[in-house]
Amino acid sequence: MTSALDRAGWRDMMRLLSGHYRWLALAVALGVAATGAGLAQPLLVRHTVDATADGAFPFRPVGALVVLFLLQAVALGVARYAQARASEAMTLKLRQTLIDHVLRLRIAVYDRYRGGDLISRITTDPAAIRMLIAESVTNAASGTIGLAGLVAVMLWLDWTLFVVVAVLIGVAVPVLLAVVERIRLASADAQRADGELTADLERALSAIRSVRANRAEPAESGRIFRHASRICAARLRMARLDAGAGSVNDLALTGSYLIILLIGGARVAGGASTVGELVAFMLYLTYLTTPVGAIFQAVTAVQQGAGALQRVNEVLALPREPVTVRAAAAVPENRSPHLLELRDVWFGYEPARPLLRGLSLSLPERGHVSLIGPSGAGKSTVFSVIERFYEPDRGQVLFRGRDARDVPYDEYRGAIGLVEQQCTVLAGTVRENLTYSGAAADDDDLWWALAMTNLTDLVRRLPRGLDAEVGEHGRLLSGGERQRLAIARCLLGRPALVLLDEPTAHLDPVNEVALTRTIREVSRVCALLVISHRPATVRSADRVVLLRDGVVAAEGTPDEVARRQRERPVLHGEHRPSA
Repeated sequence: MTSALDRAGWRDMMRLLSGHYRWLALAVALGVAATGAGLAQPLLVRHTVDATADGAFPFRPVGALVVLFLLQAVALGVARYAQARASEAMTLKLRQTLIDHVLRLRIAVYDRYRGGDLISRITTDPAAIRMLIAESVTNAASGTIGLAGLVAVMLWLDWTLFVVVAVLIGVAVPVLLAVVERIRLASADAQRADGELTADLERALSAIRSVRANRAEPAESGRIFRHASRICAARLRMARLDAGAGSVNDLALTGSYLIILLIGGARVAGGASTVGELVAFMLYLTYLTTPVGAIFQAVTAVQQGAGALQRVNEVLALPREPVTVRAAAAVPENRSPHLLELRDVWFGYEPARPLLRGLSLSLPERGHVSLIGPSGAGKSTVFSVIERFYEPDRGQVLFRGRDARDVPYDEYRGAIGLVEQQCTVLAGTVRENLTYSGAAADDDDLWWALAMTNLTDLVRRLPRGLDAEVGEHGRLLSGGERQRLAIARCLLGRPALVLLDEPTAHLDPVNEVALTRTIREVSRVCALLVISHRPATVRSADRVVLLRDGVVAAEGTPDEVARRQRERPVLHGEHRPSA
């Protein structure tokens, strides 16, 4: 039967261990040394008991026992630290790899996966893998070597008694193997439920105001509690299995003690063995619990951690945006007069259902272009394609005459700023939000960006000015203030093209006028493509592009597009955009 670790891959586990072999080797070596010290102790005890029976006190064996005890304690302590060092370093490296990979996934992946589940695979699963590495590798190695040593010494001492022990323990092995497989299933169920709990909790907290407004606390609490109950039930199932396995193991060992004591006592009474040999054998039988327990823990850790390793591998297999670009063709000397150009672009979130159907659009180096059209015409999809969140199914996106696919993502997006309608303002200060992109900026630059978005007075009134907290998701600011702060952050990077999605949607008339004036000023130094239905914003544009059914239906000055719209009859169920 193929185990979960086989499915996840031994090669994957060894890849995780890369760079940590020294600490793991040290842990295993010291564990083996401690085991060796432990194996020598019963032999010294046998010699001590037999020598005492002859009337002499064995100073040297007792002194050797003390030294071995101390060496064993030191070796085990250092081995535990080395094991923890290796497992924690591996966990840190794995989390770093996961974080970097998840933050660079293709946008289409986020459309399919819940954010909370991805969070769980970064936070919870590496912890389970840490146990897999820490316990399975070191425990399996030291336990196997220790068990082999114990078996050899016990056979040498009294092979008859060892056969009795082997038979009793062998009866328990099939039960333990059956329990291990069921523990794997219970662990996988617990990990899935943990991911679902994190996803639903993240959903509820991110929309807590809607939850409260709709009095949905009981529904959300019940949904999350059901996942927590699944985790609890799975872990209790694992605890029952582990307890049952432990009981079987204890019964086998306890039975071995009693039977060996009876048989060994009879052999001593008959002169076939000495008291020292019996004591030594009983000590070795006591020590047998350590390597057997270590091996059982290792097998259990493999079953519990392999499911997590498989979930991590699933994340690392998800497609991400490439860091490098394809081999670029030579850029022609006569550069395009357009800053950005879409040529016969076809795109659909599902290729069989395209939203953009041969769209062609060009943007100049300067100026304000307004993108209008009915709901579902593809306006936001145009922004996603321009920003290269998605690549066209057919056609080309050209940036300054160069195929956008030949431009590294960082360079490309550094030249194109985006402010979404549901603008993102992060927990932190005004300064941290403005400088989020990492662009070098001093206070004069920050105040310039704030002035461009009519936020100067607001920020000066805040208790700490630029260092004032804005709250989780910017909730200490109004909707319009969040919108303008996001625009200010975008302008601070001095982009060549700014994409604004309904920038005036949350603004009052006074601030709308101010932002319209800002748009006019910004359009003199860079290109602006603005999605808007507000008449004032559309009328201020240099050029208006009307989108309908994924293609350009009309293009020209605001007055020209408005006239064409009046001439075209409105179809049933269609909303005519304002222009």
